[in-house]
Amino acid sequence: MASGSRMEDGSVDIIQSVEDEPLLDAQLLPQHSLQAHFRPRFHPLPTILIANLLVVLHVVFVTLAFLTGVLCTFNNPNDDDKCPGNYTNPLKVQTVIILGKVILWILHVFLERYIQCHHSKVRNQGYNRIYRSTRHLKSLAFMIHSTGNTALLLILGLQHSFPEFSRLFLLLLLTTLGLELICSLAWLLLYAVKIGRFNRAKPQPDILEEEKLYAYPCSIPSETGFRTISSLEEVVEKQGDIIVCLKRHNALLSKRLLALTCPDLGAQM
Repeated sequence: MASGSRMEDGSVDIIQSVEDEPLLDAQLLPQHSLQAHFRPRFHPLPTILIANLLVVLHVVFVTLAFLTGVLCTFNNPNDDDKCPGNYTNPLKVQTVIILGKVILWILHVFLERYIQCHHSKVRNQGYNRIYRSTRHLKSLAFMIHSTGNTALLLILGLQHSFPEFSRLFLLLLLTTLGLELICSLAWLLLYAVKIGRFNRAKPQPDILEEEKLYAYPCSIPSETGFRTISSLEEVVEKQGDIIVCLKRHNALLSKRLLALTCPDLGAQM
């Protein structure tokens, strides 16, 4: 009798605990609401527009530098490195060109920081492949302009020692600016093509793209052994990026779960 009463009391307690638990009576959360939040919305890289504007400014600067050099120096019989119409007064032609080049270099410093910032954000969102593939490309424009500045300093230093060849050194200066512009246009073409493909594709984070590949094993080429193209540093870096991405997605999913369950619990209470 005593054992029967204890079993009956235990079953009553279980039933009461089940009835008092609001989560068990709550409706199941719709899968699409969790999946839409777990798969974040794609944000394209906005760096192409700023890069295009700066390259257009670079083209305008080089064009004006060539026009100023040809009209004010090569057509000036006095050979005093000043425009006949005093357009650059009291500065000389080369001084105006160098000042413009310094301003353009400063703008490229801000461009490089702007590109680095947005690429870091993309990496934090889980797009590690585009970050690694543009690791050297995103700072190439800054390196081109820094190399051009070095060449201009060398030309100005030689001109200071040999002032009688001022027109020759101005020609070298304009040639350096032209080569720098060609390299900048080539960089913009490569960068715009790569980022444009990434923005048009609108891919999901790399970890989710890999889940797609492993979900359909027929699309994965069979390989024996290990791939030698990946160094240990790249493997470790990729694993670290995947861990950061998964932690971020887990945090977002937990917030979404709390946001969906709290209204249901409040309505039942």
